[in-house]
Amino acid sequence: MPDHCRQALALGERDGGLSLMMADHGFAVVCSDLRGPTDRARTLHRTYGYEEVIGYEAIDATAINKPNASFDVVVFKSMIGALGTKERQTQAIREMHRVLKPGGVLLFAENLHGTAMHGWLRKRFVAWDSYWRYLDPIADRDLFAPFAELHEGTTGLFANLGRSEGQRDLLARFDPLFTAVLPRTMHTIWYGAAIKG
Repeated sequence: MPDHCRQALALGERDGGLSLMMADHGFAVVCSDLRGPTDRARTLHRTYGYEEVIGYEAIDATAINKPNASFDVVVFKSMIGALGTKERQTQAIREMHRVLKPGGVLLFAENLHGTAMHGWLRKRFVAWDSYWRYLDPIADRDLFAPFAELHEGTTGLFANLGRSEGQRDLLARFDPLFTAVLPRTMHTIWYGAAIKG
């Protein structure tokens, strides 16, 4: 990968969607997952012509095997819930902070508890619910304590209940009506940008 362009680390990337997005924005990207990204990720990146700027590695988010201040951006989506405990999630965020350059940005989108209905449905239909630790946008704000700034928001209510992309798109149209009046802790997605000082 060229060393003259901006560097991004994508964690928990199995199928490579965030890596594709970062490459499309001009970054050289390390596409990583705990056991390494799938062949599907490589195929996706090849299809869009980004195979020259994306590398593939197995990386544990709680012990990132990269030097301090290596990346301009670190990005993850629906990943740290799988770490199971707040202690491990805190360690992962500290590691992301460590490998960012000063002024670097952590971009994230992570699953929240949602409503009691979401909890009931997950217990019945989500295989990993027994070990996943869903975040709370108020109680877990301290995860980002190492960062100088945190710009964040919450969204989502019905969209993730759809069984197909078409259903999710349809249900997503109703989300803004309800998320505006329900407490943040009932939303299903927490997203944001944390900036290293």
